[in-house]
Amino acid sequence: MSNAFTALIWWVIPLAGLLGALGYVVWVTQFKSKFESETTRSVGQFQRFQDSFRSAEITTNIPATTDDLTDPSTDGAPAGSSTSD
Repeated sequence: MSNAFTALIWWVIPLAGLLGALGYVVWVTQFKSKFESETTRSVGQFQRFQDSFRSAEITTNIPATTDDLTDPSTDGAPAGSSTSD
């Protein structure tokens, strides 16, 4: 190897490491909190989206009228009651 190439390696690698470290420090101080708040907001929106399906499932299982509560085999008597003695 030539002396110029060796000197280049000894300067380029530490310079790249220094630039990477400075870039990381800038990212942490300037952009990380914004990125995390956007991620948290997105997660919150997704959880509300999932909850909308859960609440829709619960409301669809509720009978619409009192007619749905009667047992058709007992001529309109409430479900669970018997008409014979």
